[in-house]
Amino acid sequence: MSGPATAPDARDIELERSRLTSALAETWRTPSGFLGALATVDHKIIGRRYIFTAFIFLSLGGVLAALMRIQLAQPEARLLGPDRYNQIFTMHGANMMFLFAVPVMEAVAVYLVPLMVGTRNIAFPRLNAFSYWIYLAGGMLLWIAFALDMAPDVGWFAYVPLSGPQYGAGKRADIWAQMITFTELSALAVAVELIVTIFKQRAPGMTLDRIPVFVWAMLVTSFLVIMAMPAIVVASSSLILDRLVGTHFYNPAEGGDVLLWQHLFWFFGHPEVYIIFLPAAGMVSTMIEPFARRPAFGYLPLVMALIATGILAFGLWVHHMFVVGLPRLGDSFFTASSMAIAIPASIQVFCWLATLWDGKPVFKAPLLFIIGFIVTFVIGGLTGVMVASVPFDTQVHDTYFVVAHFHYVLIGGAVFPLLGAIHYWFPKITGKMMSESLGRSSFWLIFIGFNATFFPMHILGLQGMPRRIYTYQPDLPWHGLNLFVSLSAIFLTIGFLLFFVNAISSLRGGVTASDNPWDAPTLEWATTSPPPSYNFALIPVVGGLHPVWENRDTLSVADGLRSDRRELLVTSLATSEPQVREASPQHSIWPLWAALATTVMLIWSIFSPWAVVWGSIPVAIALIGWFWPKGTPEDEA
Repeated sequence: MSGPATAPDARDIELERSRLTSALAETWRTPSGFLGALATVDHKIIGRRYIFTAFIFLSLGGVLAALMRIQLAQPEARLLGPDRYNQIFTMHGANMMFLFAVPVMEAVAVYLVPLMVGTRNIAFPRLNAFSYWIYLAGGMLLWIAFALDMAPDVGWFAYVPLSGPQYGAGKRADIWAQMITFTELSALAVAVELIVTIFKQRAPGMTLDRIPVFVWAMLVTSFLVIMAMPAIVVASSSLILDRLVGTHFYNPAEGGDVLLWQHLFWFFGHPEVYIIFLPAAGMVSTMIEPFARRPAFGYLPLVMALIATGILAFGLWVHHMFVVGLPRLGDSFFTASSMAIAIPASIQVFCWLATLWDGKPVFKAPLLFIIGFIVTFVIGGLTGVMVASVPFDTQVHDTYFVVAHFHYVLIGGAVFPLLGAIHYWFPKITGKMMSESLGRSSFWLIFIGFNATFFPMHILGLQGMPRRIYTYQPDLPWHGLNLFVSLSAIFLTIGFLLFFVNAISSLRGGVTASDNPWDAPTLEWATTSPPPSYNFALIPVVGGLHPVWENRDTLSVADGLRSDRRELLVTSLATSEPQVREASPQHSIWPLWAALATTVMLIWSIFSPWAVVWGSIPVAIALIGWFWPKGTPEDEA
């Protein structure tokens, strides 16, 4: 690299290691105090906040699920009335899909991807801070509405006309629609950050065929987010306009169409399943290597399967609409495409099994969660092929069979790998090991409790029990299985409680972890546990797919970055050759102010469309403060 002359002691190459780390720690440190914490743009701090907040929402959603299971354990129970039950099952679904499942996967990526590609911060770090604050505000809006008895009651899918102005009186559906805007803004921001980070900030030598599989998974997922989520933003914005200013997007009497809602919603809704699953698959492909003690079998097939799944994900949405009366040709096409997506999913499963078969597995807690994931996800995938068939889907549509299927796919396909990932990366994030014995105990409780809770729902669905009912008559043959399901949910709940106890107790008094306790091969394990504020004192140079295994003594490094400025190394997209040194933005309080201004505008708009006009003024002021030039020297070529 070349550039204008700088002070000789400012470049990392000129400094001894101790002076270099001291200088970098000062340059990259988060300001002290409460305001400093609010202003931080360190991707690791924001990632930890994201993960912690998402698990809070998981816990709240779990409480709602427990209330529903208590209600349904007995026929004609009176714990919940129909109105409150409608709010609870809507809150449960919306909370889990929009406030937990998608955000937690992006949160893990916000923390890990910059470390795994060998850079010092995520691209657009202030946007990253903004995305967290806006996500937190959207979640708080939903739960404050629930506390005020104003929670949405139209299902997490909010079908019109049920959520429209004719049947959705009050502000409940408006709160659902605006909560969507909050969470989608957050998700889109993170997707853009990850794509730029992966394409332009990879360590020198990390060519496209040396990118870790989890990073590939997040790259595909980020493109899915960018292509799918605008559809739900259009859908919810159109709903708000119908409800607040009298447009007729979904009003057939005035030329609108209620099916437009379903097309827009499921064009987003089915890819969302893969927005959740693909990161989990990437986690599994990455975690399985140190526990199988060999490279993952079939790197290229694994990556191609991720890409194929991302493409096919957009060809499935109509299988949610088989019973609405679409043309037969459409049904046939979407049946074929829904079944075809089992092919790339199966390729990944066979690659994981081959890795374990040919390796020397060490059955630690993370590997147990991986095995649990494979078992439950395969069951969910098989029932997915079943509901992809029009005749079968017509029989079980809107029954508990579908409830069982998507819980097997989402919990089996995402939550099991996520829990394994928390065990796996906990020492990297906290510097402490989680208890192995508590980890094993929580796995078995969750695995047994999960299967005992959700597998009988297949049978309930085949017996005709519909979804979204708050009670049932005692003469129907559903009582025994519903009671069994509710009792089984106790084991599942205890398993999750044990997981949280393990995480908290390990954080407070766990065994101190070494920098690489699993002997893992990817770059995040090449720095200390937990990583310093600057991630790497010297940017690593990658010579293979498993850089830590291939250079066990010391990694090759690139030098020349300044230690007195927050500099990143920008590299070429395909070959990852160094191109330019880029300044990374300083910490700033303006992303928080921008998020607060946006929050006021969006909540106000629930009650008046003029909020968009007047509310844009403080948003504009916050953005001016955000981007106001501070006299930072030009980037050096």
